[in-house]
Amino acid sequence: TRVVYKVQEEQPPNTLIGSLASDYGFPDVGHLYKLEVGAPYLRVDGKTGDIYTTETSIDRESLRECQHLLPGEPCFLEFEVSITDLILNSSPRLLEGQIEVLDINDNTPNFASPVLTLSIPENTNIVDREQWDSYDLTIKVQDGGNPPRASSALLRITILDMNDNAPKFEKALYEAELSENSPVGHSVLQVKANDSDQGANAEIDYSFHQASDMVRREKNVDRTPGLITVQGPIDREDVNILKFSVMAKDKGANPKSARTQVVVTIKDMNDNAPSIEIREIRGIGLVTHQDGMANISEDVPVETAVALVQVSDRDEGENAVVTCVVAGDVPFQLRQASETGSDSKKKYFLQTTTPLDYESVKEYTIEIVAVDSGNPPLSSTNSLKVQVMDVNDNAPVFSQSFTEVAFPENNEPDDLVMEVSASDADSGSNAKLVYSLVTDPSSKGSFAIDPDSGEIRVKAVLDREQRERYEFLVVAADKGSPSLKGTASVAVNVMDRNDNDPKFMLSGYNFSVMENMPPLSPVGMVTVIDADKGENARIQLSVEQDNGDFVIQNGTGTILSSISFDREQQSTYTFRLKAVDGGDPPRSAYVGVTINVLDENDNAPFITSPSNATYKHILPHTSPGQQVSKVKAEDIDSGVNAELIYSITGGNPFELFQISPHSGDITLEKEILRKHHGLHRLVVRVNDKGKPSRHGTALVHFYVNETLANRTLLDTLVGHSLDTPLDIDIAGDPEYERSKQRSNILFGVIAGIVAVTLVIVLVVLVRYCRQREAKSGYQAGKKETKDLYAPKQASKSGKSKNKVKKSKSPKPPKPTEDEEETGLQKSLKFNLMNDSVSDSPRIHLPLN
Repeated sequence: TRVVYKVQEEQPPNTLIGSLASDYGFPDVGHLYKLEVGAPYLRVDGKTGDIYTTETSIDRESLRECQHLLPGEPCFLEFEVSITDLILNSSPRLLEGQIEVLDINDNTPNFASPVLTLSIPENTNIVDREQWDSYDLTIKVQDGGNPPRASSALLRITILDMNDNAPKFEKALYEAELSENSPVGHSVLQVKANDSDQGANAEIDYSFHQASDMVRREKNVDRTPGLITVQGPIDREDVNILKFSVMAKDKGANPKSARTQVVVTIKDMNDNAPSIEIREIRGIGLVTHQDGMANISEDVPVETAVALVQVSDRDEGENAVVTCVVAGDVPFQLRQASETGSDSKKKYFLQTTTPLDYESVKEYTIEIVAVDSGNPPLSSTNSLKVQVMDVNDNAPVFSQSFTEVAFPENNEPDDLVMEVSASDADSGSNAKLVYSLVTDPSSKGSFAIDPDSGEIRVKAVLDREQRERYEFLVVAADKGSPSLKGTASVAVNVMDRNDNDPKFMLSGYNFSVMENMPPLSPVGMVTVIDADKGENARIQLSVEQDNGDFVIQNGTGTILSSISFDREQQSTYTFRLKAVDGGDPPRSAYVGVTINVLDENDNAPFITSPSNATYKHILPHTSPGQQVSKVKAEDIDSGVNAELIYSITGGNPFELFQISPHSGDITLEKEILRKHHGLHRLVVRVNDKGKPSRHGTALVHFYVNETLANRTLLDTLVGHSLDTPLDIDIAGDPEYERSKQRSNILFGVIAGIVAVTLVIVLVVLVRYCRQREAKSGYQAGKKETKDLYAPKQASKSGKSKNKVKKSKSPKPPKPTEDEEETGLQKSLKFNLMNDSVSDSPRIHLPLN
């Protein structure tokens, strides 16, 4: 769209000429309007695009563009306005426009001279030169303006002698074409006028009439032939058409003259190379110009305008058709700024084609070449230096993104750990780096970094046993605005030093083991640690005061016994363990170990009293509940294995006696009867509480009688008791039972003759069986039971011996596997020791 306004000349300052936003629909929000061409006559409101006059008044008659106009031709003042979108920050648009300056009547018409001279022949009208040879008149001229302007001059009329024919040109208008740069003396055209008079009145001189200074400077008219020639250099670019008048004047006494119009059109020659003007685009903050150099930020978007390039050619036609390009391989190109320009005058935006990178190229020299279409063509070049301004678009980069370093513990504060280094591809303050650390709260204050050099130093004494590894970030921040940062990870592995003794988990160890364990059995395990690491924590264990009883395994800490334990021999072992680490120098620690040997039920109770071969005399009138004896036993085991329980397992058919299970006290439980008289043998079993239980057996003999008259017989009875199997009861007088049986037989005979025979047979059978049973525990050739066990009566002793038949003792039955007592009898031995009662020795014989 072509923008055209009209305004009268000589308007006061700040007169609104037009509004680009309101009149032509251009935006009025978020855009910046800048006047590129039109100063100093115009100014533009940056927000609305309103165009105003300025303090410099627009004078139509003084405008260069309007000084060579033909009457009636319009006068235009051209202007250019750039429009920049501030929101999108895009390249500006260039708007070209014209303001038609309308003429106002601001100039008064003037005569060429304040005194005008006019000569008239004397025969004109009624003038008589001899009566009055001159006249002075005042002439007033007034224009058609509103209000009109006028001026006056003195017209002096001189009465001449008569020359009544004026010259007359052959043409009212002469036109010619003249190539610019024509040489001096070159003929342009010839004008010709004729005069009907004769003589001097017909001789004609030619001259310029009211011609401009330029015409008089460049052209010459020969006074006689009317030939117009080139007098000075002709430049179409200064003026392309010359309009002037030529006056033909005769030489009469009263000369007459005539005028004709001459129009010379200057033909263009391709004598002007294109002109390239590079100027700053005002209103774009991303690009600045200083000392002929454009400064542009590297982060500008593509198609950012760097400069406004105006290419023009003062020639015309094909000579003024210009082609303009950017030479070389640079990331810039020309984009036409306006679609309203002519072929001889074009405007371009020099803009970027690709993103700029300061780190790659810091400066460009852009050469712009313009070539016209003349023959031969003319060209020109102009260049613009573009300096790419660094922006902070590169973050610092560390040479290594992760660094791991080993650092010994027990250091001195402020020791150097390592040095990090980062680089920044930017320049200036954008490349100046400041280092800092980012640590977790647990390691805060442990390390510090020099902000300038990147040296990392430790600020505290490190203890590997407290913390073995530190990880933190190193930050490199540049001093750009806004600042960019780069990070690298640093891991500090704390190296171990042998600064810790080995440590047993307990201050002392107590282990309990069972006796009778085989050699090289584990008896316990110790745990030892060393807070150090590696060889400093590699521990060797050994037994101190080593007598060969124990060894220890390195690695597991298991203590092995080299012996088999016997608690009854030794119940406790004590020694020390030594732990030595592999550091240089080594460190060591000691711990005490106690091995307690636990009891195993490997010992049966041992009867200490009474002896199996001894006896206790009990009077028949002894009261029930009275303690009559005590069995004493020992068990060299311990604990429950040594806790004993006493019981009567044989020889108490009348339940005459009872034994306390805990104390071994034997008490008389019943009143002693006649049948109880005689030798009693109690089989007492002493069991421990071990699992499985072990036991011992004791034979306790009681002799119930009024007296101990026949001790030899009693010793014999006890000796026979030791040879009698334990499953046979020895208790009281067996003859008493047989007497009772005979009384029963006699009563039967008296009761009935019929049952006599049966009773007799029955009694015989019963007696036979009982005699056999009573004699079964004695060896062959021994005396009968009544002789051995019955108390001796002085008056009846001989009869008794005569009545008893000798019989062979039956062979004892073979004991079964479950008869535990039989096996015991085979292995039972008696201690030889003096008895407190009979002073007979304790014998060790099997009871078989």
